[in-house]
Amino acid sequence: MSQQANPRGTFLKIADVLKSRIEADPTMTELPALSELMSDHQVSRGVALRAFSVLRQEGVAEPVPGGRWRVVRAGTQVDRRPLEQRIADVITAEGLEVGQPFPSASALAERFGVSRPTATKALEKLEAAGVLAGGGQGKVRTVRAVPTREERS
Repeated sequence: MSQQANPRGTFLKIADVLKSRIEADPTMTELPALSELMSDHQVSRGVALRAFSVLRQEGVAEPVPGGRWRVVRAGTQVDRRPLEQRIADVITAEGLEVGQPFPSASALAERFGVSRPTATKALEKLEAAGVLAGGGQGKVRTVRAVPTREERS
């Protein structure tokens, strides 16, 4: 963007650029970082945030905890439950019994598309709830209790 361009509507132009990138790439799941958008278009943080806001209003994107934005595609179902609830579903999905080893934080991070520290925090919440036991550096977590249907919902 030119430094002399009128700033009014700049965020709409950026939103249009992002929409065309989303349409052109059906595998795109995450929008560029805010800093990348600011750098590419030579705009302020506020202008970039307004562009994201336009995409949100149009139902094209939504914010994700951690400051990123996810692409929303028509007809796709996104599980918006907290990560610890989705991880607890692994117990029933894989038919794990009490005492069996639970997948590592690294494996869960890859499976759910989050960072390892985020997966570790979710596992710690499940340990505090009494669903998992053990853990810690170099130790294998095990299933302590199989969550019932009411606990998962």
